[in-house]
Amino acid sequence: MDERKIVVIGGGTGQSIFLRGLKKLVDNITAVVAVSDNGGGSGVLREDLGMLPPGDIRNCIMALADTEPAMQKVMNYRFKEGSLKDQSFGNLFLAALNGVYSNFQIAVSEISNILAVKGKVLPVSIDEIHLKAITKNNKEITGEVQIVNHVIENNDPIKCVELFPKNAKPLKEVLDEIKRADIIILGPGSLYTSVITNLLIDEVSSEIYKSKAKKIYVCNVMTQPGETNNYSVKNHVDAIVEHTKLNIIDYVMVNKQMIPDSILKNYEEQNSYPIYLKEGEEKQLLDMGIKVIKDNLIEVKKGYIRHDALKLAKGILRI
Repeated sequence: MDERKIVVIGGGTGQSIFLRGLKKLVDNITAVVAVSDNGGGSGVLREDLGMLPPGDIRNCIMALADTEPAMQKVMNYRFKEGSLKDQSFGNLFLAALNGVYSNFQIAVSEISNILAVKGKVLPVSIDEIHLKAITKNNKEITGEVQIVNHVIENNDPIKCVELFPKNAKPLKEVLDEIKRADIIILGPGSLYTSVITNLLIDEVSSEIYKSKAKKIYVCNVMTQPGETNNYSVKNHVDAIVEHTKLNIIDYVMVNKQMIPDSILKNYEEQNSYPIYLKEGEEKQLLDMGIKVIKDNLIEVKKGYIRHDALKLAKGILRI
């Protein structure tokens, strides 16, 4: 097993999928997870109980947990009817622990101990954070779900995003883990709502910038409607640099594996397209001091395109 200390910063499905592959190769993993989500079951609990959104945290905990398959199924079970419809048991478990300890950080730590998590899962902050977007038409939209819906419905792309309130503080343990890291990975995950939302906390991006760790951005394999319509690899990198006011990336991992047309058809109907390195982009990134690593990084499961977590992890560890 690789003994380097690795910090993975992000949120959403992409982060948890990647962690499942990474834990097969690495012992020392810290997942830093965004807490600005206001959709789905997490959004309901956030509104009803005044707690931080548990969904992405739960997914990362389950990805790194050393539990029996039956427990995995129980934690990921979603109720199918009644007032709890579409709510996951794992979210409710975290909500119960949050109620017992009146502290979300302790709740996450306790559930990690219960489920024998390999590594650490940390919310980037325990402040109540909301994401706000300013669009190309200078509309201000608050809330992840509302931002994505507005962009899709009005064809009004995101110009920039910011946190509300702006003075959110990071968890001290997050900064400590970044200082100790040998490798810092941004992504994979939604550019604005999973990756950049963490970096908008100034102390987080500043600590990454100062770190001597290798800093790697994992570019998504597909554009995301409502966030990155028509974005290239460099557009993704530029967005990170513009929002942090720092170049905190040493390497970009980019998929070069061609995706079958039969699979792409369903994605194109949703206005989602593959992200490949365009002509001239590698030189532009090199001019910024960023090296590009191209590899076959995808797998297709049940018609869905995802990063191949194990291939991605192996590629990162070779850097």
